[in-house]
Amino acid sequence: MQTHQYDVVIVGAGGAGMRAALESSGKVRTAVISKLYPTRSHTGAAQGGMCAALANVEEDNWEWHTFDTVKGGDYLVDQDAAEIMAKEAIDAVLDLERMGLPFNRTPEGKIDQRRFGGHTRNHGEAAVRRSCYAADRTGHMILQTLYQNCVKQDVEFFNEFYVLDLITDHDLAAEDVPDGETVNATGVVAYDLATGEIHVFQAKAIIFATGGAGKIFKTTSNAHTLTGDGMALAYRRGLPLEDMEFFQFHPTGLAGLGILLSEAARGEGGILRNGEGERFMERYAPTIKDLAPRDIVARSMANEVREGRGAGPDKDYVLLDLTHLEPAHIDAKLPDITEFARTYLGIEPYTEPVPVYPTAHYAMGGIPTNVGGEVLRDGHNVVRGLYAAGEVACVSVHGSNRLGTNSLLDINVFGKRAGRQAAAYAATAEYRELPENPAAAVISQLDEMRNRPDGERVADVRKALQETMDANAQVFRTGESLNQALSDIRTLQDRYRKVSVQDKGRLFNTDLLEAIELGFLLDIAEVTVIAAINRKESRGGHYREDFPDRDDANYMLHTMAYRRPTAAGDTADGHVEGYFDHVEEFDSYKIVLGSKPVTQTRYEPMERKY
Repeated sequence: MQTHQYDVVIVGAGGAGMRAALESSGKVRTAVISKLYPTRSHTGAAQGGMCAALANVEEDNWEWHTFDTVKGGDYLVDQDAAEIMAKEAIDAVLDLERMGLPFNRTPEGKIDQRRFGGHTRNHGEAAVRRSCYAADRTGHMILQTLYQNCVKQDVEFFNEFYVLDLITDHDLAAEDVPDGETVNATGVVAYDLATGEIHVFQAKAIIFATGGAGKIFKTTSNAHTLTGDGMALAYRRGLPLEDMEFFQFHPTGLAGLGILLSEAARGEGGILRNGEGERFMERYAPTIKDLAPRDIVARSMANEVREGRGAGPDKDYVLLDLTHLEPAHIDAKLPDITEFARTYLGIEPYTEPVPVYPTAHYAMGGIPTNVGGEVLRDGHNVVRGLYAAGEVACVSVHGSNRLGTNSLLDINVFGKRAGRQAAAYAATAEYRELPENPAAAVISQLDEMRNRPDGERVADVRKALQETMDANAQVFRTGESLNQALSDIRTLQDRYRKVSVQDKGRLFNTDLLEAIELGFLLDIAEVTVIAAINRKESRGGHYREDFPDRDDANYMLHTMAYRRPTAAGDTADGHVEGYFDHVEEFDSYKIVLGSKPVTQTRYEPMERKY
């Protein structure tokens, strides 16, 4: 076992992690730990753009952007955070430009901007050009630009290291900490894929930037590596997860595959059509049609299929029509997504519409933070020295439904803020003592998994989990379907205890690590479903057919889910504010759902129309 000391340790080398590293590494000694080579991080898959009210192409301002974010999130957005994001968006884009990011340009040489779903002028008057882009490779360009600047700034990277435990001086999953007493993060434990060696990183400040958990679903745009690691590690340490019931299903995944076709296709003039050739979004969102927010478009598509108006031999998808656009325009603005259609479906988008259907895309929920990126251990107390940014975090700028292009903005604005806050804290803080044998639990878990005799296969359990989540917790949900998913998850957790790995070695043992990741997926799927069962309303990405209306009287609240041991009594006292009166008890633990108020500043909730 090796031990390292850094002022700031960042877990994750995607956009949020590397933006944080650029902010902290110039001030204090910083390390970035990533289970992937940094330029393979999932930020690189983001296609369409990064929004900011630059007004380079047409009139715009940050207040309209804030309103669209709040309305798009179905009023569950914390409006103070949305205001910060919209205001700081302009500098975030200009920062990237100064770093060398090759944005598309207008004829005058300014950063070009295009339309995106839910972004409007003058509080809904019409769609506005707000998305700054680099063809349909914007995330890829951001990732490359940030990495090049991290290298230039001598940021230290530990690549292909898997963080498997968070060390704090109080284990909130097992003990109560009275209000007023501090909880401090002290380090992380990581596994080196190349050697199988354990590394302990002691740090004054830790930033989680580990991304999402889309692999709880079968049909997803998320890469194989997005297994909810950071969320699960915080959750197992007793920290809450916020708003986990809200998962976004992107409307235009390649049918049957889930591979993403960017919303930029509709921003450039693409049209969604059903099997009868009808532009059906005119019925669901008469004003902005195909550029309505993603939750509305995804439900509309699924509804067309359910009502028998789908396309194809089984009428199980709809069509994205680009055939009316000039091929030169498509090649200039949408080169990647048209190539995906050719490669994976054998479709020529110049002349044929592309089969599409909603795909699991983005977790609106995650580890709760304040606007400085500090992680909350309840409704208001922070964990000192612990920060989170990006999809792993819930600040909450996305509420119950994220607008397209706000994710690349989120990672840059709040990645920068988390890095700045962590560096400032680390500059004056002292290292806190690590516990004796800090890696003992991780070593025991790995040895047990590696040495377990033949049993369940990881792939079989993972496939069953993804299938029940697709069938029972996707675009449309009911109490019955969600309870079926929960029952299936409980069965799969029992099967997981018998999982064995075929590779018993120590070098590059991806079999072993996929088994560990499966445990993370089961935890995240369970809390997602329980939170969804409890929220008896429909809002944003969470649509309950048995409760189809939004219920502000009872559910204008953030869900806060806590994992607690059953043997310790009700240890959630002092942590949970405003119970939702929902507790799920299992053999050795229970999940307690509390709540946190939504921060409202200037925008009163209203009916959401487009």
